Amino acid sequence: MKKIAVFGSTGSIGTQTLEIVARHPDRLTAVLLTCRKSLEKLREQIRIFHPEAVAVESAADAASLAQEFPQLKVFSGNGAQIEAAKTIEYDVMLNALVGIAGLAPTMAAIETRTKKTKGDGSSGLMIALANKETLVAGGRLVTGAARRADVSIVPVDSEHSAIFQCLAGNERNDLSKIILTASGGPFREHTEEQMEKVTVKDALAHPNWDMGAKITIDSASMINKAFEIIEAKWLFGLTAQQIDVLVHPKSIVHSMVCFRDGAMLAQLGLPSMKVPISYALFYPERPTTGVGQADLASASPLEFYEPSGFAARSLNLAYRVLRESDEKGYDSPAIVLNGADEALTALFLEEKIAFTQIVSTLEKMLDAHEPRPITTLEEIFLIDAQARAEALRIATAPIAYHRDR
Repeated sequence: MKKIAVFGSTGSIGTQTLEIVARHPDRLTAVLLTCRKSLEKLREQIRIFHPEAVAVESAADAASLAQEFPQLKVFSGNGAQIEAAKTIEYDVMLNALVGIAGLAPTMAAIETRTKKTKGDGSSGLMIALANKETLVAGGRLVTGAARRADVSIVPVDSEHSAIFQCLAGNERNDLSKIILTASGGPFREHTEEQMEKVTVKDALAHPNWDMGAKITIDSASMINKAFEIIEAKWLFGLTAQQIDVLVHPKSIVHSMVCFRDGAMLAQLGLPSMKVPISYALFYPERPTTGVGQADLASASPLEFYEPSGFAARSLNLAYRVLRESDEKGYDSPAIVLNGADEALTALFLEEKIAFTQIVSTLEKMLDAHEPRPITTLEEIFLIDAQARAEALRIATAPIAYHRDR
């Protein structure tokens, strides 16, 4: 029986993960569930899956759960996710947390398991990673720690899972480049003028995928794809020159791998997160998921386009960040990009800034930032906090109007 810890169990990825656990009760069991505030949903999950422990943010919520479920171990407070990651025994950490909140629990799990190696020298831990920000902000530290601890990281993002699947059985040295696909979101054909008028409702209406609010906004701005470019560097050991992006509106081809002999492999399927989640949980097996096969005849033609306009601006942010990382080993720009985007996305969802201000503010911040190497988690969180504050200052600053004299 494989023990699963679902970090962010009440979100879109977390709930789909638990649906897979419920589908295979003879092989998977959920031993740890965590969430921030969705208490009623968490209660329902506890009744169905009977976990050993849960982690919540509020002390009042924790007290309520402890009273209702006396056999349940309950962690609470700002460090609840980290403490749970270090304390509970599990085989797979499914990290579906939102934002940089996913970084510290991941590192805690890796560092704790470093001290608990099995007889074969491995930690026995796999991280099924759906939280992009863990590698965007902490890629060098996380992947280095995972290598030292012999902890495997398997991607859950549909695009990175596609690359992971295409690379199975192939030598990494034979890889030439990868091509990440992007649906283009709801604004693929918008003009610059139309982009200025985008509302929160417009941006949350993704044409293909059902996701949480933050990632849906990031997908609409294509910042999500910028993050995927950075994440791909750390997952697969690539340089900026080895990562391309093509817009593929139908989201049937999830990504592609190009080899040095001229061959290309692609992973295709319906736009459902259950396939990459299941692949990570059962790797390398492929049990049933309940997801049907894509009807290629009906889906044809499968079209691909070079990113342009607003999308290209967003992607360029990632390439700027990777150049600093590839050439100089400076990872601080990625932290700035990640932290500022979280702050700006929250402002947009609160209708305090225009949609286009997300990307324009990120451009300004990278222009002004002095890149530097990063060696500790504390540095990451400090730069993250500074980036959030600066993003808020720039994005909400009053516009100065000057009269001609």
